[in-house]
Amino acid sequence: MIDVRGYAAKSATTPLVPFTFQRREPGDHDVRIEILYSGVCHSDLHQAKGDWGNSVFPMVPGHEIVGRVVAVGSAVKKFKVGDFAGVGCMVDSCRECDSCEKSLEQYCLNHTSFTYNGTEQDRTTPTQGGYSTEIVTEERFVVKISEKLDLKATAPLLCAGITTYSPLRHWNVGPGQKVGVIGLGGLGHMGVKFAKALGAHVTMITTSASKGEDAKRLGADAVLLSTDAEAMTAQAASFDFLLNTVPVSHDINPYTSLLRLDGTMVLVGALTPLEGVVGGSLMLPRRTIAGSAIGGMAETQEMMDFCAEHNIVSDIEVVDMASINETYVRLAKNDVRYRFVIDMATMPAA
Repeated sequence: MIDVRGYAAKSATTPLVPFTFQRREPGDHDVRIEILYSGVCHSDLHQAKGDWGNSVFPMVPGHEIVGRVVAVGSAVKKFKVGDFAGVGCMVDSCRECDSCEKSLEQYCLNHTSFTYNGTEQDRTTPTQGGYSTEIVTEERFVVKISEKLDLKATAPLLCAGITTYSPLRHWNVGPGQKVGVIGLGGLGHMGVKFAKALGAHVTMITTSASKGEDAKRLGADAVLLSTDAEAMTAQAASFDFLLNTVPVSHDINPYTSLLRLDGTMVLVGALTPLEGVVGGSLMLPRRTIAGSAIGGMAETQEMMDFCAEHNIVSDIEVVDMASINETYVRLAKNDVRYRFVIDMATMPAA
């Protein structure tokens, strides 16, 4: 076993603290990665605080992991020592069900092994995440990262990036389409960048007028204030696709009215119940509300290659490992533009 240093939540009511644990030695198909950067996701905060009711402690959060390969198993084909590599929201799946055979491991019908607060395929061994010095992961669940990209700003692509890229690709967003991105945060800022790079006309839909200029800096062609009833009415039935990144319960009906015939709004932020949907607004004119969760491993690699081609990374603020509890306080206040990333070189010595 490999001794690893990290930071863990010991309970839902206590701060994260230094924590030593063990990872397995690499098997034939495993990749051992020295973690260089770990993104801080809102879901890390929710899980560490027990907000979703499924937290298991002690918990080492982190599922936006970028690092350097330091060892590979004898059967590994995609990686060699020294390569830059990434690990996202999952580290294994059954690999045999219909979803897995279609490279949609995130929708595994049997058991997805999430990167932390989950279990390995034995459904017993706990998984621990990226707020740590090393990780060992099966080759299929590791992506290659181009040396062209800024490594520290690449980390959030493993969650915020693929969460927004996957629905845009699945619904074939591209040139000639009018796309709205609802909410300018960690997810929304990536949605704007991807939709623009895919060739769409992009409108940032926000409640905050102050975010307008930043949205245009990120690539938005226009800004629509959802609090401006007259402006919303003027844009009714004009959007082909809406990417809804709002992370909390909210009324989606005002946004639904923006969709044209056969338009689709995809939810990627809110896990909690939504306010009631007016059925008539979906029937006329034949609108769709859908959901999407991260992406499969093939699609995640596709996204990484797309980012290298178009020089797309996240807007980040780098923080020290020892400041993670203060970072969580700021995250709860949305005091970041637009993602925090931990420099793992700041991990305190044992």
